[in-house]
Amino acid sequence: MSPRRASRRRLVVVGNGMAGARLVENVVHHAPERFDITVIGAEPGGSYNRILLSGVLAGDRSPTEIVTHETDWYAANGVGLRAGEAAIAIDRAQRTVATDAGAAVPYDALVLATGSHPIILPVPGATLEGVVTFRDLRDVRRMVVASGAGGRAVVIGGGLLGLEAAEGLRRRGMAVTVVHLMPFLMERQLDEPAAALLRESLAQRGVAVVLSAETMAVTGAARASGVSLKDGRSLPADLVVMAVGIHPNADLARAAGLTCRRGVLVDDGLGTSDPAVFAIGECVEHRGRSYGLLGPIWEQAQVLAGRLAESDEATYPGSAVATSLKVTGIDVYSVGEFAMTAGSEEIVLEDCGRGAYRKLVIEQDRLRGAVLYGDVADGGWYFELIRAGGAIGTMRDGLIFGRTFARRAGDDKRPPPLGVAEVAAS
Repeated sequence: MSPRRASRRRLVVVGNGMAGARLVENVVHHAPERFDITVIGAEPGGSYNRILLSGVLAGDRSPTEIVTHETDWYAANGVGLRAGEAAIAIDRAQRTVATDAGAAVPYDALVLATGSHPIILPVPGATLEGVVTFRDLRDVRRMVVASGAGGRAVVIGGGLLGLEAAEGLRRRGMAVTVVHLMPFLMERQLDEPAAALLRESLAQRGVAVVLSAETMAVTGAARASGVSLKDGRSLPADLVVMAVGIHPNADLARAAGLTCRRGVLVDDGLGTSDPAVFAIGECVEHRGRSYGLLGPIWEQAQVLAGRLAESDEATYPGSAVATSLKVTGIDVYSVGEFAMTAGSEEIVLEDCGRGAYRKLVIEQDRLRGAVLYGDVADGGWYFELIRAGGAIGTMRDGLIFGRTFARRAGDDKRPPPLGVAEVAAS
């Protein structure tokens, strides 16, 4: 990187994951001459797309295919990259960031993009060899090596990451059992009927699912050999994957005295309690919420880049979130709030022959949530309706059938087509 120009401010970004790299990319675009930028990243190399880790585990992609920013990109854009170097402390008075390599990196503006920690169940045996999480390339490499000998895997957690890990390991030749604490899979994204269809699809692929099951211990001597459940059952395992959720990595911010709750507390400008420090991504808490999905990260990076460049006074109001399961051949899409509340109503369509299911939740003439299984082609359209927040009006009669028929119903009030197995409104 070229020597610092006196007119440039020093911007330091802690975290070279998807949030940090996206922010830097946006800042370089908005204000290429405003900052001398330094990125501190604990992992070696450039940034990569964590969302595609399931594809690497399944063997559909190589690790190099998910890299978003090669190390050459940083140099070409005048960005200093401290890869493989972890930030360990912030001196807010001196405005420096200390690293585990002994450096003290000065800043005028600091952005924390420290991501999240995987949750490790506090049970006996959690630290045994053969117990892994599913958060980064190192985890994936460990799972790929373990699956090379075949054997049995137990995945603890029936959410998005757990099911993607289960499918990847199944495709690697392991016999997989998913253990889930709740009575149905993906309870944060699906309702019970959709989750039942998902469980059936997984069973057809050979993935066993144990529901309402509390993990009490990982058994084994030096290495994991099984999982014990509260009901007394013991599941043999050569590999145990803990995919029970994440929590914001606010360790650095908290130690520096910044205001934190569950995550680093930020305002609508992504600013922290220190006017020189900002935060984005999975590490933050904004209006009581933390996000672990790509859409909110992109929105936060765009807003903060504009504010740092002093070219945009946009604010971040929060995000509507949509989730989809990245398992080939199983289409699942969920957006908004789909739990029933007083004053809401649901419209359900189920086509048993096609294995398709839809549920829409409407409140005060507005679409509030949608769950789609099997046929998810209209998921993006439902997402835009929810985000826009407008009245659905005369589109209501055709809304469950998707964009084409909803608009037709709104235009001429013709009835929707026949031929579906079931349509119910309550």
